[in-house]
Amino acid sequence: MNILIANDDGIQAEGIRRLAEALSERADVYIAAPRTQMSAAAHSITMRKDITVERTTFENAEGAIIVDGTPADCVKIGMRVFKEDGIDIGMVFSGINHGSNLGTDTLYSGTVSAAIEGNLCGVPACAVSVSSSNACHFDLACDLALKTLAKFPSLDNLTTININTPNLPPEEIAGVKVCRLGIREYDNWFDAEKSEGGLPKFRYSGEPVVYDSKNTDIDVIAMQEGYATITPLFFDLTNHEKVWAMRRTWEL
Repeated sequence: MNILIANDDGIQAEGIRRLAEALSERADVYIAAPRTQMSAAAHSITMRKDITVERTTFENAEGAIIVDGTPADCVKIGMRVFKEDGIDIGMVFSGINHGSNLGTDTLYSGTVSAAIEGNLCGVPACAVSVSSSNACHFDLACDLALKTLAKFPSLDNLTTININTPNLPPEEIAGVKVCRLGIREYDNWFDAEKSEGGLPKFRYSGEPVVYDSKNTDIDVIAMQEGYATITPLFFDLTNHEKVWAMRRTWEL
């Protein structure tokens, strides 16, 4: 089986190297990654300028390209470039991200969006993250990625499996929970300062809010309680209940 791995941390990140190493045990790995850090790029794509692509070598990969674009660009272009090489990609993985992608943060996540782009390209997908910008414990994340790959025959091409693990040794993790998304909130979300010209300037900052709840059905709380989380994501943002309700009063 051929799989494509993308990320948003860039081609040099440790997480993508570790994911390629793990998945190459079970599949032929191809890499399409940004040249530079592209965190929080969400599902943006590059418009009105050319995207350059450079062939490169990558340990444990059959082929690799560096893309001067967004994570979603990487998947779109990677699928096309390798298709032209005669390689049919069967599944897309994204990660391993250095930092969690939980709750409403998934809307901003380049990691998750790269995986969802795999769905839009017609294949099953999986996003994998470790909950620290200084991630160093990748073992459980790799294990869960391999377990997801093993379930490939039963996965559909409309769903992204979103995996998040604590940055802890496996023996210190409370367990694995299948969860729904929660609300990801931060204390001191903006740092405000004055620029040299006297204009206000802001920088995203802050630490995640700690919740009193122990409801580990919610991903942000399950992670807070020391669990790894798995959430199936669907790119259809439609509120289906509202569709039926609104038709009665809005349609002419």
